[in-house]
Amino acid sequence: MSIRTTTRAVLGGRLRPAAGLLGGFAATSAAHLGAILSGSPVLRNATKPALMPLLAAHSVTAATAAGRRAPRQLAPALLLSAGGDVLLQLKTDPAFLAGMGSFAAAHVCYVTMFVQRGALNERRRALVVAAAYATAWAAVIGRLWPDLGDLQVPVAGYSLLLASTAVTSAGLGWRTGLGGALFLLSDTLIATQLAKWKELPGHQFWIMATYVLAQYLLASGTLRHEQEHGGPDRSDARDRTAAGHRFSPQTV
Repeated sequence: MSIRTTTRAVLGGRLRPAAGLLGGFAATSAAHLGAILSGSPVLRNATKPALMPLLAAHSVTAATAAGRRAPRQLAPALLLSAGGDVLLQLKTDPAFLAGMGSFAAAHVCYVTMFVQRGALNERRRALVVAAAYATAWAAVIGRLWPDLGDLQVPVAGYSLLLASTAVTSAGLGWRTGLGGALFLLSDTLIATQLAKWKELPGHQFWIMATYVLAQYLLASGTLRHEQEHGGPDRSDARDRTAAGHRFSPQTV
C-alpha cells in the first residue's frame, strides 16, 4: 500500500465521524422542517433541541480531524443557541425573554470570535458594511417599534447584537457573511410575529429554514477560514516577533 493511499485512508477514518454528525444534522433539519410543513408538533418539538448540538459536535469533530482545534467560542455559540431554541418552545413570556438572553450571549460569542479573526481589519469595508446594516436596522426597528409593546427595548437591544454578528461575520468571507445576513433575516421574521404583522405563507418554515442555514454557514465558514488562514489574528504578535528578531543580539 502506497503512502498516498495510507494517508487517504487515515484521513478518511478521521473524517468519518464528522461526516456522520453532519449527516445527522442535515437529517434532523429536514425532519424538523418537514414537521413544520406537515403540522406535526411532536416531531417539531423533538427535533428542534437536537439541531445545534449536532452542528456543534460536527464542528468540533471536523476541526479535530483536520488536526486543529475548533474556535473556542464556536461550540458555546451553538449550544447557547440550542438553549434559546428550547426556551422559545415553552411559549411563555419569561421563557421568551430568557431565550432571547441565551441567543444574545450566543451573538456575543460570535462577534468575539469574528473580531479575533480579523473581521474588522479592513476598516473601510467594515465601515461600509456596518453603515448598510445600521441603516437597515434603523428602518426595521422604526417600523416595528409602535407594534412591539413591552418588548420594544429588549427587541431593539437584541437586534443590535444580531446586527453586530452580521457585520463582523462579513469580514471572514462570503460564507460567514451570508450566514450572518440569514440569521438577521430569520430573527426579523420573528420580530414581525411579535409585532403581529401579517405573516408570510409558511412563515414559521422560513424562520427555521433561514436560521438552520445561517448557523451552518457561520460554523462551516469559520472552520474554513481557520483552515485557510489559521486562528485568531496574530498580526500584532507577528510584528512584535519580527521586531524582536531584528533587534536581537544575534542580528545586531
